[in-house]
Amino acid sequence: MKTLTEYLTLNTETRRAFVNITDKVEDLVKKSKIKEGLCLVNAMHITASIFINDNESGLHNDYEKWLEGLAPHEPLEQYDHNKTGEDNADAHLKRQVMGREVVVAITNNELDFGPWEQIFYGEFDGHRKKRVLVKIIGE
Repeated sequence: MKTLTEYLTLNTETRRAFVNITDKVEDLVKKSKIKEGLCLVNAMHITASIFINDNESGLHNDYEKWLEGLAPHEPLEQYDHNKTGEDNADAHLKRQVMGREVVVAITNNELDFGPWEQIFYGEFDGHRKKRVLVKIIGE
């Protein structure tokens, strides 16, 4: 079995963002030369997420509104976590809802997606560098 392990580094200009990383992951699948296997994409920070969905701006706006309704950033004092000196309790909760990682099948050295599927990095406490693990295994 062959493997490839790489790390992407992202640093969003905003506190919250959705970044399409599909092309970067596809480039790593090509680099791996793995014809049949699996690709794990994993957020390495507890205030960031990896998920698969449609690359449609209206949907991303809906996510933003929905997540903010579930776990609003302010007032900061509503969260016990923020009493430790942090201000990102909402980001932890948003990450929990959106998920930590995705696994995508590799078929003929390509990500085997359904229609409209793309891989996204969800940032909920930005303005600093964060890593995403991409691990590819197969033959």
